[in-house]
Formats: sequence, structure tokens, C-alpha cells
Amino acid sequence: MSIRRFMINSRSILDGSAALDGELFRHIVRVLRLSPGDPLTLVDERGGEHDGVIDRVDKDLVTVKITRSDHAPIQDNTGLRLTVCQALPKGEKIDLILQKGTELGAHDFWLFGGHRSIARVRAEQRDAKLERWSRIVTEAARQCGRRTIPAVRWYPTAVEAAAASSHDLRLLLWEDERTRRLNETLAGTAPPGSAIVSIGPEGGFDPHETELFVKQGFQTVSLGSRILRTETAAIAITAILQYIYGDL
Repeated sequence: MSIRRFMINSRSILDGSAALDGELFRHIVRVLRLSPGDPLTLVDERGGEHDGVIDRVDKDLVTVKITRSDHAPIQDNTGLRLTVCQALPKGEKIDLILQKGTELGAHDFWLFGGHRSIARVRAEQRDAKLERWSRIVTEAARQCGRRTIPAVRWYPTAVEAAAASSHDLRLLLWEDERTRRLNETLAGTAPPGSAIVSIGPEGGFDPHETELFVKQGFQTVSLGSRILRTETAAIAITAILQYIYGDL
């Protein structure tokens, strides 16, 4: 019987043991019905592999004794280090963006508070939000069979997000762009090792935000005559770039 593999956050491991709860606990205990003594392999967000054996199963926690750890990073064969830089949308749209972006092979997600974002993240909410978003991409990576977990970062404003980029290719999807189409821009671009694409919230980018990104080397592009919802735009551009430069 093959040994089961599970995606975890490296913070779950402490002093030679891993504590697994939540959805991962339910999958291990209630779906797969694993029990003490069963072997498994844990893969963290850095690509490290940890072989272990289930030590205890409590009411809502599985404790795994780690027997071997290999911290050599594992790379998904995407061919493109793609960052999705997304202004925070309202409601659960960000969940969909994180899930589908992970499935499509996004390397990481930079979320930021757009000037026109309806949803807000207060300073005291940041850690809890990041923990929740990390759980979403971890679960999505597990379900689609990825061997690495995308990182999720938070930037309070577009200023910080724009300044943080050093990617080879930097794109900004702008609904007011009338002349520069995505296909025309990519036609004259050498295959990049890394790319970042910035997407605005429901109300689009504030003109000052667009200016900030352009000053940081971003090219404004249009996906065509139709105005897409922010979550649709994020999924579409990820799929397009992965098809052209990645592994789709």
C-alpha cells in the first residue's frame, strides 16, 4: 500500500512532532480512517518532506511522530514563477481566486488593500486572515496534487505591493486601457522566468494606483472589449500565462 502524502504548514511541526487539526484531521481520520501506527508523509510549503507515523488520534487532533525530514526544496514543474497580485475583493471571491490560482499553478499570491476595495483588513485581523488564506491554498494544493504550497502575503496598500516587485514581467489588468492588448504585449516579450500580474477590486484601480504600478515597471494591458469580474480576470490571466509560459 502506498504511503499517503499530505500538505501542511511548516509551523505544524515542533520538536519532532506534527499536530494536525481542522480539515486535515477530518480527512485523515474520518475519510481515510488512518489510525495510530499508520505511516504517512507530510510536505510543507517550502517543499520539505517529513516521513512520520501517527502517534495519537484525539477528539480533534492527530499527532504525528516525525521519523525523517528532508528539507531539500521541491519545485513544481510550472516553468514560470507567477505571482497573482490581487486587490482584496468583497465576500468570498478571494477564496475562489486563491483556490483556482493554486490549481492553475500560481507560485504565490500578494493581496493588498485597494483604494476602491470594499473589504478591509484591520491590523488586528491580519494574522487571522493570513492563517485562513494559507489554509485555503494548502487545501487546494492537496486536492490538485501540487507538491508545493503557494505563499500568501498581505500589503496594506498598492504602494507597498507595487514597490515589492522585481519580476521579469510585470502586468496590470486595467479596464481603461484602450490600445495595449495582452496578446500584443506578450508577442513582443521574451519568455520570462518570473511574472506578476496585478488585478483591481470590483471598482477597478484608482488612477493614482495605476500610476504607482506603472512607475514600478508594470505595463497596463487589456483582456479585450469585455469587462470581467475581478475573480474571473484573475483566473483568466493565470490560465493564459500558464498556457504560454508555464505547464498547461
